[in-house]
Order: sequence, then structure tokens, then C-alpha cells
Amino acid sequence: MTDFPLPFEDDDPFASAGLRLTVDLTALTENWRDMARRSGAARAAAVIKADAYGMGIEDAGETLYLAGARDFFVATVDEGVTLRLYAPEARIFVLSGIWPGTERRFFENDLVPVISSDEQLAFWMAVLADYGDYPCALHVDTGFNRLGLHIDDALALADDVSRPASFAPVLIMSHLACGDDPTHAMNLRQLESFRMVSAAYEGIDSSLAASAGIFLGEDYHFDLTRPGISLYGGEAVSGMANPMRPVATAEARIIQVRTVEAGETVSYGRALQLHRKSRLAIVSAGYADGYMRSQSSGGVPLRQTVPQGGQGFIAGYKVPVAGRITMDLTIFDITDVPENAVRAGDYVELFGKNMALDDVARAAGTIGYEILTSMGLRHERRYVAEE
Repeated sequence: MTDFPLPFEDDDPFASAGLRLTVDLTALTENWRDMARRSGAARAAAVIKADAYGMGIEDAGETLYLAGARDFFVATVDEGVTLRLYAPEARIFVLSGIWPGTERRFFENDLVPVISSDEQLAFWMAVLADYGDYPCALHVDTGFNRLGLHIDDALALADDVSRPASFAPVLIMSHLACGDDPTHAMNLRQLESFRMVSAAYEGIDSSLAASAGIFLGEDYHFDLTRPGISLYGGEAVSGMANPMRPVATAEARIIQVRTVEAGETVSYGRALQLHRKSRLAIVSAGYADGYMRSQSSGGVPLRQTVPQGGQGFIAGYKVPVAGRITMDLTIFDITDVPENAVRAGDYVELFGKNMALDDVARAAGTIGYEILTSMGLRHERRYVAEE
């Protein structure tokens, strides 16, 4: 057996990773504090579902807790159980609610179910009959037509004198359908509907605004706001300059640099024909890693309506995706980058400080949320605190 004189004990997984994600915890903290200030008199919660939008629920949760967040929203009971270890005194709301067989995990970890359907409400009433007082939140649909009790049912429940005394919601909430468009008439219609519900549950905290709703102004803030994408640097309002600090930087290693003659084609389907002698960098990230195939420079339907495909950043230059993105690999055209500035082993930034997350998302025909939460399982994360 060959002996390899390599310092295996000193290996740095981040330094050797093909795809890596740097998370700036200082930026995360500052973004939460910014949204807390914008929330005015309302308290600002922190939404950290989907593994904190791909940033890691453990580190992101602890960071936001230490920054002062005391109300958190997660999607599942599993996320709530994990977060409890890092936010010991926080109030943690589980957006998917409670189902038979999960009661013990809610109680043992002091999690608050968000009740959003007739079925969940009936089950919750039965739980209270067995276990006594326990807090919950009520999610009321004010026009989104996703989750939520029908508004008439929520109003009737508020007036129902026969409801159990142990039924004591601590939060009434709803969600805006068009908050990212400040001019949309739907925002005002939902606000008026939610005001009716909030008034019916006088004395109980109310929450309507997620990230976009916070920017709509104090009428939408009520008692508690729920910033999510804005915490992670994403764009919450369409057509408005994004004031948030970038939190995540994704990079992929260059596996090979190759020179290709003019007239040759690149990647599957010969989707790109080169019009000049070109240098191409093949990097270790593809659609299996969340770097979406729709960003390909050609050969995908989106390019018929959005001409600009994806771009990366290296050595001070933005470099275009060349041809179709494949499962594990993406090709970038680095012809305009000085030859001595790029070599195999270097990293191309996929998004981050030099490639705005939402610009990357637009090239893919999607939103920053999907880019962040789709980065896959193969990236190595590193946490930094940059000033």
C-alpha cells in the first residue's frame, strides 16, 4: 500500500470543496436589525424555514437569537425541534400546524402550532380536551387561497361563547398575496379583511406582514412582522433597489480550462456555437446543485423570452454561461479574462457580493428564494463575520 505524505488531519473541507457557500453572519444580523427598525412599533420575528433558506438553521437561528429575535417561524415540527436547541427562550411557531402523532414533540419542545384548517382546528380542540391549556396561532385566509381558515369561520369562532376556555390563541396571522407589488389593489383588500379579524380577536397579537409587507408601511405591521427573504439578502419588493446586505456567496471550483476553436459547439444539443476562439472554464456545479438549467445560454425555452443567460464572476470579470448547464457541471466563457488570471482549481462566484442573487434568479426565470433554497446537499458551508 502506498504511503501518501499528506496532512490528512489538517484537511479543510471548505478549501477542497467543489461547491461551497460562505454565509456572512454579520450581514444576517444587520439585515434582521434593519427589518426590526423598519417594523416600527411592531416586533420583528425571524422566518428560518427551509433550513434558514439554505443558510443552516443551527447557525442562522443562534445568530438571530443572539441578535435579539424572540419569535421564530419554521415550516415543520422537525425544524422547530432543531431550532429549540439554539433559541432556548424563543417562541417558535410551526407553520404546517399539528397532526395526530406529533403532539408530544410540540409539548416537549415548547412549539406553537399554527392552526390553518378546519381539520387541524377540530384536532386541536380534542388535544386541549386531553391536555389542557396550550398556546396556538390561527392562520386566516384573507384572499391568498393557500393555507388558512375561511374568514367567516374565523370570525364565527371568535364569537363562539361555547368554545373551550383552554382555547387561547396567542397570535392571529394572515399572508399577503401581492406584497411584492406595492401598487397592487389586493394589498388593501387583504388589509381591510385582516383588520376585521384582528378586531374580532382583540387583545391577541396580530401579524400580516412578511418581508414585502414590512415595506408597505406601518398599516401592515400590526403587532408582529415576519421577515424572511430579506434577512438572507434577497429582494422583497419588485422594482425597488434592494437595501439588504448580501449574506450568501456561492462558488464552484474550476475543474478544467480548455481552449476551443471558432465554429465549434459547446455542451448538450450543440446549443452554443462559438464565433471566436474561446477559453472555457468547466466548473463543478450543475442543476443537481441548484444551479438551474434554465440559466443556460441556449437550448432552453427561457432564452426565447429572456435573452440573457446566467453569468458568473471571477478575477474581476463577469463571465457568461456557455451552452447548456448539465447535472454536475457548468461551462463559463472566460475568453475576456486575462489568461494568467484564471487557472484550474480557482473558484467562480455563482452569486454573492459580485453577482446579485436576484439578478441570477432573473436569468433563471425564477426568484431569489428558489435559488437560495435549491443549492442542494453537496455544498460545503462556511460561516464568517465580516464587517
